[in-house]
Amino acid sequence: MSGRAQTSAGDLLELVRSGRATTRGALQQVTGLSRATVGHRLDRLFRAGWLREGASGPVDSPLGGRPSITLEFDDAHAVVLTADLDTRHARAAVLTLTGELLAEHSGVLAVDDGPDAVLGEIGRWFAELLTKAGHGPSEVCGIGLAVPGPVDTDAGRVVQPPIMPGWDGYDIRARLARALAEQTGEPAAANVPVLVDNDANLMAYGEQRTGYPGCSAFVLVKVSTGIGAGVVVGGSVFRGIDGGAGDIGHIRVPQGAEALCRCGSYGCLAAIASGGAVARRLAETGVPAASGSDVRDLLAAGHPEAVALAREAGRSVGDVLATVVTLLNPGVLMIAGDLAGTPFLTGVRELLYQRALPRSTAHLDVVTSRLGERAGLVGAGAMVVEYLYAPERVEERLAALGV
Repeated sequence: MSGRAQTSAGDLLELVRSGRATTRGALQQVTGLSRATVGHRLDRLFRAGWLREGASGPVDSPLGGRPSITLEFDDAHAVVLTADLDTRHARAAVLTLTGELLAEHSGVLAVDDGPDAVLGEIGRWFAELLTKAGHGPSEVCGIGLAVPGPVDTDAGRVVQPPIMPGWDGYDIRARLARALAEQTGEPAAANVPVLVDNDANLMAYGEQRTGYPGCSAFVLVKVSTGIGAGVVVGGSVFRGIDGGAGDIGHIRVPQGAEALCRCGSYGCLAAIASGGAVARRLAETGVPAASGSDVRDLLAAGHPEAVALAREAGRSVGDVLATVVTLLNPGVLMIAGDLAGTPFLTGVRELLYQRALPRSTAHLDVVTSRLGERAGLVGAGAMVVEYLYAPERVEERLAALGV
């Protein structure tokens, strides 16, 4: 397993967490390890509090004997903090290790205020949410953050983000951990692992894992103030070589040749088809709209001009997505964000099915978000848990715990 000569305690935990082997006998069969070795490695996981015994299962042996005891990942030994930043608002939550939401908060928070202020406020939200959920800062095993820009995930920093002024290269991980420590009065919280990724990536990851776990090629397109896509292939987020994959909002389109994008270029898809672009066009006609969330409210009210412009924007995005679908051949194409309603989806389908080859769409489901505004939170939590409980990292953490 995992290319290692011996199967570690981390590998056993992975087998239990995935459901591939949930009894001692099954672990012996899958790994080829002796009963004593499996018992020793499981003991380390029990002492760390990461495993627990569940109900009795069927007898392992055809010769009879005592019923086997199932093994379960104990999701009560720690919690995860997650936050999802948009341009004008944010959400934060406390989650269990299996993704159950324990406490949540959303509020106005302008990314233009800069990373120091924004992350400091998120730290305050986290402290309040922990109290609300009945957990202390010492129980936090990690923090996941979704941001509306390209991210170097190894460094935890955004890279030249078009709609996040002042964030380029900023040390998000250190500031957010420090904010948690300051707000909770727990100095050790400054050492909590912080993982950062693009919001569309984490939305895609959360939606794929919870709703479409069997889909080997999954694409989510978020259309809010900007436009971005998250791609999950083989159960893992595809980020490209430096985090730039999925930035479809800055693909040049002929119909937008005269439109100036926030990135400084002309002709970007986001300049004509994002929630922000639709809001600007509505404002030009006297309709009060300043952002994608304002457009969402107008669409919910059935405003005729907003409906027409959303459908037109959907056609522009669908034209680009025809290429995306042809290239990636996904099983699911999910539309999410402020514009993800019937008018926009209708426009997407019109152009997508017109321009893409029939073979590329024969087995394609075009759907809208299941998790809604919580998708990024769920995906960020899953990212943290998969990172912290990966087999190689389990070994490092067990050693640090002295078990």
